[in-house]
Amino acid sequence: MFHKVPYHSLTKRKNDQNSFVKYDELDEEYTYDEQPVEASEPEKANCCTACCDPRSPCPCGCAKRYTMAICAGVGFMISFGIRCNFGVAIIQMTNNATWHLGGVEQFRPPEFEWSNTVIGLIDSSFFWGYIVTQIPGGYLASRLPANRVFGFAIGISSFLNLLLPGACKVHYGLVIAVRILQGLVEGVTYPACHGIWRHWAPPMERSRLATLAFCGSYAGAVISMPLSGILTDYLGWPACFYFYGAFGLIWLVTWMFLSFEKPSTHPRITKEERDYIESSIGEADTLVIRNAKTPWKGMFTSMPVYAIIVANFARSWAFYLLITSQPSYFAQVLHFDISKSGILSALPHLVMTIIVPLGGQLADFLRSRKYLSTTAVRKIFNCGGFGLEGLFLLGVGYTRDPTTAIICLTIAVGCSGFAISGFNINHLDIAPRYASILMGLSNGVGTLAGMLCPITVELVTKDKTAKSWEYVFLTASLVHFAGITFYGIFASGERQPWADPPHDGFSEWKPDMDNPIQPHKSMSYGTLTSDGPIFPTKEEFVQVDAKDRYLNGDAEDRSLE
Repeated sequence: MFHKVPYHSLTKRKNDQNSFVKYDELDEEYTYDEQPVEASEPEKANCCTACCDPRSPCPCGCAKRYTMAICAGVGFMISFGIRCNFGVAIIQMTNNATWHLGGVEQFRPPEFEWSNTVIGLIDSSFFWGYIVTQIPGGYLASRLPANRVFGFAIGISSFLNLLLPGACKVHYGLVIAVRILQGLVEGVTYPACHGIWRHWAPPMERSRLATLAFCGSYAGAVISMPLSGILTDYLGWPACFYFYGAFGLIWLVTWMFLSFEKPSTHPRITKEERDYIESSIGEADTLVIRNAKTPWKGMFTSMPVYAIIVANFARSWAFYLLITSQPSYFAQVLHFDISKSGILSALPHLVMTIIVPLGGQLADFLRSRKYLSTTAVRKIFNCGGFGLEGLFLLGVGYTRDPTTAIICLTIAVGCSGFAISGFNINHLDIAPRYASILMGLSNGVGTLAGMLCPITVELVTKDKTAKSWEYVFLTASLVHFAGITFYGIFASGERQPWADPPHDGFSEWKPDMDNPIQPHKSMSYGTLTSDGPIFPTKEEFVQVDAKDRYLNGDAEDRSLE
């Protein structure tokens, strides 16, 4: 028995199927009036493919991730300026001053009669606090919005900097206490910065974004020394503390306005940039699981983690050697006061400021074009940069010509800038979710190297001879070569198995019932929950389905089977 179907029903069904296929196309977008338009291509608006992925807005067009990187670089510049304030101001604070007024020599005794031991305690007190909060700071940045942790750390340190002139006039013990507090809050800055890039840095832009921020540290070393000296000479020693303190607080206000935890919370980011970042990173890495367990066992049994730690130790040994002992070496061996030549003393750090972001650009270029794997890029940049630095440090130690020593020193520091795109970004490769914790761990060990290096130099160079300084630079080179060997063997650019999102964390996740975007969303599939139907129901009688459409035979015989 057949039923007639109206022709218009068949036509409607066919049109519906065509419409379904038409609207299922993935290469087209539809506006509210259902008119097809071509998919937008953000690179056509701002084409700068040499700087960023062609699918993302150009950084020259004020992409928010690059705005945050530049602002973070300024924050690091302030942080390093605060560290250098005391070293510059202490000269005027503890030395006699003489000047001529009306042809008569005027004399002023030192304002603070502190011994060298006291000055040494004040200098080192910053690192007492700094080394303590490295790992806790990384853990904190993995649980709280990393941008706020980073911003408030520099803001609080800037506020404490305003208190230092008054603390100096009370007692040097109070100065030590304030400096320890500054170290405690600034200890979270590097780990928190990696926590920021966990949400904001697409995998193929990690090197350039991170190095753009980190170069502010070296720019701070270049700018802060002469700037603090000018402020001290013309306005008095408290001026440099007040300047950087006020500058840091102004920066904090700007940072809180421009920075956000992740692209999805940024109110002014373009849809194209947000989609590009989130699709590049992946949902698993952007999801924040507050109560997830940290895989400590996986971290401390992972050889790529130890490779990063060893590399950071080697880098910090040479960095603090040059920061603390460079003037003494030039004075005792080469009989050249490099501190009197501002350009020469700042030249190595100036080169470093330029090389670091350029190395980041080159590293990401090689990875994005698939010329080299991430592992190969990290190893080549790290081992190549450290290897050349170790060689030229030998040149610095064994030469007796000031010009040759300065050239070798500048090249050595410049080569180390490429290594920043190796070990210092590697945390984001192997464990982006826990990059802030890994950064705190490796930077803590690096800070330990910075505390041990000056002590070692003092022990080796007691006689202040050229031979003893040869041992100092030979030791630094050997530390570098040991770091190269270990990193070259055990480093990796691939995500580690223990770094994957924990499954138990996902099973404990529940929708936010207070979120206005998803009001009272049901935690089930369909209309049923574990407690029964969502809506009230009542029992109704329904007709039993017929077994035999022709109704032949008795009731038990009526079956289609």
